[in-house]
Amino acid sequence: MLDWLAIDWVLLVIAIWLGVGLAGLFALRRFSFVARILFPLGSMGGLILAATAAFAIADDVQVAILPLGLPQLPFHLRLDALAAFFLFIIGAASAGISAFAAGYFRKGEGTPPGLLCLEYHFFLAAMALVVLADDAYAFMVAWETMALASFFLVTANHKVPEIRQAGFLYLLIAHVGALAILLCFGVLQANSGNYSFAGMRAQTLSPFWASAAFLLATLGFGAKAGMLPLHVWLPEAHPAAPSPVSALMSGVMLKTAIYGLLRVCFDLLHMQLWWWGVALLSLGLATALFGVVFATAQSDMKRLLAYSSIENIGLLLAAIGLGLIFKAYGMAILAALALTACLYHVASHAFFKSLLFLGTGAVLHATNERSLGHLGGLMRYMPWVAWLMLIGALTSSGLPPFSGFVSEWLLLQSFLFTPGLPDPFLNMLIPIVAAAIALIAALAAYAMVKFFGVIFLGQPREEKLRDAHDADFLEKLGMIWLAAWCIGLGLFPTLMIRFIDPVTRVLVGHGLGASATHWWLLAPTSIERASYGPLFFLLGVFACLSLAYLLVRLLYHGRLRRAAPWDCGHPWQTERMQDTAEGFGQPIRQIFEPFFRLERHLPLPSDKQPVYRVVVSDHFWHRLYLPLARLVERLARQIGRLQQGRIAIYLLYSFLTLLFMLMLVPR
Repeated sequence: MLDWLAIDWVLLVIAIWLGVGLAGLFALRRFSFVARILFPLGSMGGLILAATAAFAIADDVQVAILPLGLPQLPFHLRLDALAAFFLFIIGAASAGISAFAAGYFRKGEGTPPGLLCLEYHFFLAAMALVVLADDAYAFMVAWETMALASFFLVTANHKVPEIRQAGFLYLLIAHVGALAILLCFGVLQANSGNYSFAGMRAQTLSPFWASAAFLLATLGFGAKAGMLPLHVWLPEAHPAAPSPVSALMSGVMLKTAIYGLLRVCFDLLHMQLWWWGVALLSLGLATALFGVVFATAQSDMKRLLAYSSIENIGLLLAAIGLGLIFKAYGMAILAALALTACLYHVASHAFFKSLLFLGTGAVLHATNERSLGHLGGLMRYMPWVAWLMLIGALTSSGLPPFSGFVSEWLLLQSFLFTPGLPDPFLNMLIPIVAAAIALIAALAAYAMVKFFGVIFLGQPREEKLRDAHDADFLEKLGMIWLAAWCIGLGLFPTLMIRFIDPVTRVLVGHGLGASATHWWLLAPTSIERASYGPLFFLLGVFACLSLAYLLVRLLYHGRLRRAAPWDCGHPWQTERMQDTAEGFGQPIRQIFEPFFRLERHLPLPSDKQPVYRVVVSDHFWHRLYLPLARLVERLARQIGRLQQGRIAIYLLYSFLTLLFMLMLVPR
């Protein structure tokens, strides 16, 4: 085994995950065996995969052929730098999520734990195979397996009608996206009959057909990523799924769509046109702004995180679009900068969003509450979860010295170099987009302040919250693993940039590794233009805190005086005096009111306990999807009239069809 190639180790991890999943079938209702044995084995598989991918990212391309599938059509697999990077993300994030799941699934989630184990680990194996696939057949088989496994995980608690509806909506949009991806591969093979990725790379498409492939790829992968207006499944499916599944879907599965888009746009297509970048930049900006505005208005903690994922996907699409613009104009260094920002944010979002979803799972298990309006003051009773989620919230807010700041700072640096573009229209447009991204980052921080503050600070809004318990050992271990990555990627960004360097060299022929010469200082292109020292920043924070502490000790001689906080003149303090989630989001609802479909429920004069409610919903759902659903229902009703139940009518249909076909036969 010592002389195995990296791709062999990756296949071994996939086999381990499949074996662990099948073992769950023989222990359907043995909670302790599934939780304490099988899920930790899956976590170890993730660690092996992450280590293998980390060593393989700078190696030569490795290929393998598996004798699976149809005759004369085996699975072609390929491990290059791009695949290795996303395998690293899958392995590293899933290691922490699986460790958490070992504690989380101890009581089941409506589906027998052994069956959950099967679906969970097949989901992991399918995501790894998506990244490894080197032909359209293997890719689509893995892609559909990933979609089906995640559907069953989303509907784990299938006895609840709302969860079943969320699962079917997800499956419907997933198959719409899969159809677009299949058509994209059909365009890329250019009537050659060669559906391998190597054959697609050899094709030289006209600008028209290349653009058709790009648009189909954007539609197909955008549906999986949650791009506007194909986002409607995401706020429904993520809250419906068990929290480890939500973490895996948001933190990892959405990145397979980003992988697919990068693979098609920069690898399989031989050209890049500037307007592709403008289209992705516009879609990304709209998606990010829509997601963050809706996140600030949510009162359900898992829906808030789901909309936050839409916002982050929008930022990734914007970064890819900017990279396409730079690549189209032959500006390889700046294209590498934009893609480095994209890949850095892929890693950062995978860890902090997984951490936040796992934290909500711990809160949900401890309180049986998802609504922000019923939570509060949990930092006293769940200190481990609170402090770890604070790291995730600060990272999501894009604050230094955490990883979210580095990725967003790199993205903004990419926009600062756009005045060098030869197109005056783009020189005018892109700075506006950069300002909008700065606004999005500020709103994301606003949403995270609301998220963390309402859940953990203040006083408990219900008496039962005082009985909340902290996470158990395995849950803490999984969250600590993810929090460590949020901190490490923020403190040592140059190491991550060197790690990403082989990927950008494969995609655009250039990288930023040469500029990352000092591990303590990040300078994207040159130190004269911009630089950032995370360790210096952290030392400055500690110095300020230490100075403040010393001044207090010296001036007040260590004396402490405790007093009740000012409460607007009232002689009592209750949890009702705290700001609610709805009140916190009210300014955003007023400023961005056109984004929302608001339903205000006013109390009646006769109500003894009047309640004023505002229901926020999505215009796309009411103006696009519901009319489309009603149209399909009407068409189905009309087509259903053909089914009269009489054999004579069916024979008449067959006879008329035969006559029509005979008329089409050339004479």
